[in-house]
Amino acid sequence: MKRRPLLLACFLLAATPAPAEIDHAREYEACLALVHRDPTQASEAAAAWAEQGGGAAADHCAALALLERGHYDIAAERLERIAAVLPRDSRISPAALLAQAANVWLLAGNLEQAAKVIDVAAGLARDDAPILVDQGRIRAAAGDYAGALRSLDRALEIAPLDGDAHAFRAGALRHLERPREALRAARQAVGLDPRNPSARLEQGLAQLALGDAEGARLDLGETVRQFDGTPAAEAARTALAALAARPAPVPRDPNLPPVPGRKPPVPARR
Repeated sequence: MKRRPLLLACFLLAATPAPAEIDHAREYEACLALVHRDPTQASEAAAAWAEQGGGAAADHCAALALLERGHYDIAAERLERIAAVLPRDSRISPAALLAQAANVWLLAGNLEQAAKVIDVAAGLARDDAPILVDQGRIRAAAGDYAGALRSLDRALEIAPLDGDAHAFRAGALRHLERPREALRAARQAVGLDPRNPSARLEQGLAQLALGDAEGARLDLGETVRQFDGTPAAEAARTALAALAARPAPVPRDPNLPPVPGRKPPVPARR
């Protein structure tokens, strides 16, 4: 949800009928201020404002309050309804609101609906890189890694410096068992934004897939240290635990005959 900000006031207010005595921009700011502080009160404020002609902006604030309260299904449905009734002269495209709805469906665990809605959004805005990145992320969450890669490749054609796109692309490549490409993509993502948790995580996981346990341990540990409390840090902890549970490699006895087809070790110089 961080990629596309939920604060669409300046756009949605264009779709809001504005009686002269009501400052709808100020009402929207006040409603949003309540969303994180007291979402229940924000819901009540949005409902009261809607009765005064708050329109799409009031509905949007109400949807965000529902999201903060954990009512993901209802919030997503409301975002879809707002997108469906936006007037043609609205400065925000329905695709942007549908992308928000898709992300909320993802939070709700409804991958099927999330994929359906983000595909509609991407169809309406074919050259919108953030929507394509959302589509790639949602497709990956649904296990469609080849589809995710297509979306992310297209996003990077439009926005080649998008760090999230590189990070999510690394994950798709890793799941497609292309770890070397995954590592290159992850390194690009880290280079673009060292503070991107997904980028650091994917760099560690790609190294793990390539058999570089030490490199993986360093990156995964850094993910935990820098981004504790995030999903990336939790995934890194899980990977580190699995790595720690692996049996240590048994050193080969130098007195044994060499393995057929493999050159014997060269004695160390004294």
